[in-house]
Amino acid sequence: MKKVLIITYYWPPMGGGGVQRWLKTVKYLREFGWEPIIFTTKNGEASVVDEGMLQEIPEGIETLRVPIWEPFDLYKKLTGKKKTEKLAPGVVASKKGNSLMQNLSIWIRGNFFIPDARKFWIKPSAQFLNNYLVNNKVDAIVSTGPPHTTHLIALGVIKKHHLPWLADFRDPWTNIDFYHQLKLTNWADAKHKRLELEVLKKASQVVTVSWSWATDFYKISNRKPVVITNGFDPEDFINAGKVKLDKKFTITHAGSINEDRNPHVLWKALAELCKEVDNFKYDLEIRLIGQVAPNAITEITKYGLENKLTKIDNLPHQEVIQQLIKSQLLVLPLNDTPNVDGVVPGKLYEYIGAQRPILCIGKTTGDAAKIINETSAGKVSGFTDVETLKETIKIYYQQYKNNHLKIDSKNYEKYSRKVLAGQIAEELNKMMQ
Repeated sequence: MKKVLIITYYWPPMGGGGVQRWLKTVKYLREFGWEPIIFTTKNGEASVVDEGMLQEIPEGIETLRVPIWEPFDLYKKLTGKKKTEKLAPGVVASKKGNSLMQNLSIWIRGNFFIPDARKFWIKPSAQFLNNYLVNNKVDAIVSTGPPHTTHLIALGVIKKHHLPWLADFRDPWTNIDFYHQLKLTNWADAKHKRLELEVLKKASQVVTVSWSWATDFYKISNRKPVVITNGFDPEDFINAGKVKLDKKFTITHAGSINEDRNPHVLWKALAELCKEVDNFKYDLEIRLIGQVAPNAITEITKYGLENKLTKIDNLPHQEVIQQLIKSQLLVLPLNDTPNVDGVVPGKLYEYIGAQRPILCIGKTTGDAAKIINETSAGKVSGFTDVETLKETIKIYYQQYKNNHLKIDSKNYEKYSRKVLAGQIAEELNKMMQ
């Protein structure tokens, strides 16, 4: 077995989307001739805790943990949040009602915590790994970000040990949707871009999760990353056929809804359908699982849909899967931001695995739409196209009333986590040649 050291901030018992890609890859890597060694935090800030994820780690995987100091307690104090409050990743602050302290904290985050708030983990981690590698041989290194601190740790290691290095970008760096909100000085912006370019140039291989983002990275570095998408684990859906569908016309979303991902058009469409379609208002249930921005709840209430809403806090991953499988419809709102072409939420693949119709709200020509159309997994409506969305929901609702709401997906097996782990292993093998 060749050995690969995987540097990741997100690892069980943390839960949420950031954990899934490499937890599931590690689950299958041994089948492709690679033994994973995990390097992660001992005490990282977890927005979601899911102890059940620990059971997904293959037996005997070596895990190295180094403590981290993060400034989140200070941020919570400045912004009046409770010390125990969980912070959703990728959320800068509310667009409305930003206090002076919130604005100050954003400015500090953007200009002093480069590349991100985990920067104080870089030096001790690189030092720890450089010492570890003196007596412990590995054949390759993987870093996965965000946080992009992980890439800088890898950079500090390969400068000393000259190992093949695969840099995995689950999200962009300077093209991330909230980058423009960070109130960057010219100096800080230049530093972000310099560090990003250094990683893109010095990594032996660069991987990202969507075709549009690969093009964006090419524009930055004149180097096009390999695209290895996220996926679904077939083992999570083994018992799907035994799960009974909801009696209500459930429209379910799993994961966080931030302000950029709040599907305004959906709330409007549902409110109008409640008035226009017989019995629709009696059958409808909106199920939101995970963190939801306050403005989304306000908007749901404004449209008179609050009594149709079932709000569920974060659930263990396997329970989320069960909720997806039994739902009538699965809604996938995309981030209404300039980089939307490449936005393909990890949950899309689990929606595909659940084999329930997907109602995507976003750019009809983006990468997410490409995957949905390719797999015949659902329908895509534009961010502001109320009429198309209403017609789509009406068709699905009629099928639901006739007990015939289902999809016949195709070409989706290539998004299996096992297949994708094989693609990762293939890239690792190429780096060894």
